[in-house]
Amino acid sequence: MSAPPLRSARIDLAALRSNVRALAARAPGAQVMAVVKADAYGHGLVPCGRAAREGGASWLGVALLQEALLLRQSGDTGRLLAWLYGPGEPLLEAAVAADVDLNVSATWALDEVRAAASRAGRPARLHLKIDTGLSRNGAPQADWAALVAAALDAERAGDVRVVGVWTHLAYADVPDHPTVDAQLERFRAAAAVAEEAGAQLEVRHAANSAATLTRPDAAFDLVRPGIAVYGISPVPDLGGPEAYGLRPVMRLSARLALVKRIPAGSGVSYGHEYVTSTETTVGLVPLGYADGIPRHAGGRGPVLAAGEVRPVAGRVCMDQFVLDLGDAAASAGDEVVLFGPGDDGEPSAEDWAVAAGTIAYEVVTRLGPRVERTWVGA
Repeated sequence: MSAPPLRSARIDLAALRSNVRALAARAPGAQVMAVVKADAYGHGLVPCGRAAREGGASWLGVALLQEALLLRQSGDTGRLLAWLYGPGEPLLEAAVAADVDLNVSATWALDEVRAAASRAGRPARLHLKIDTGLSRNGAPQADWAALVAAALDAERAGDVRVVGVWTHLAYADVPDHPTVDAQLERFRAAAAVAEEAGAQLEVRHAANSAATLTRPDAAFDLVRPGIAVYGISPVPDLGGPEAYGLRPVMRLSARLALVKRIPAGSGVSYGHEYVTSTETTVGLVPLGYADGIPRHAGGRGPVLAAGEVRPVAGRVCMDQFVLDLGDAAASAGDEVVLFGPGDDGEPSAEDWAVAAGTIAYEVVTRLGPRVERTWVGA
């Protein structure tokens, strides 16, 4: 007999499929690209990619070429976009050969993709990205017409196919922010420039999770939800996941590694930032900042333990933290839950984000490899 894992992230693939369907319903007439970068936001690249396809996603999106090639090696054959690489990227040829769509934001990237396509013996599929106001990836507006012209020259030479144009919104989580309208107007103009120059576009896309849920005018031909695929609201100030028909996919739990009584006045964990006021029971949770638990959530991070939600007692350590359980009955091996969908009253990833002064995206993506993932609902 094997003991249950000390630390476990349970991934509900049925919930993920349902989330993809709910997101598709928010953008009727548009295709859905489920973003599965960063190991599917910590949820598992390959199983979540498969589940997203089963939920109706006709595209998958990743940041790195390595991620795209892993999906291809797993048997995924659908449309797939990768968008982040640098000069001299050694995997470009393999990505072209594997029919991975590629982002191009500058002429140097176009030149390198053309060379990779020549070596691969097939044209590369390109999505040209315009920077409409995020000042991150994407061609500056002043360079856009020249990039389009160069890409279309490469298309006429048989090296590439220009299949898409895209952008990324800076303030989509504040849907009424004036930058959203401004960016969408710039994007429409950029797409028109490409089409007037002769581009036969298959897809125009701008909407991330927040825009998919709150800005139907940003749907265009394709939406790119990321965090919402995993049941976390990208706009928590406007509504939690239930407001948008979403269900959190991950449930993070651990088993108490030790339970003991300690006297009043006992300092707990490094620096004794927490001191017991009475004799009490403490439980040792075998998760720490090496596993992705935010160290700065010490004293605040909420955990469901012994029937109540309790804050971390003192500092989060590298491998463990402590809970003050009071006089509750508890034993080593009992389960505690850090976050999940809330079925048993456990906190959410958003609750942890608030406690740590960050966003729920970071809470789920930072979980380390020592946390055993299990997938259900396959």
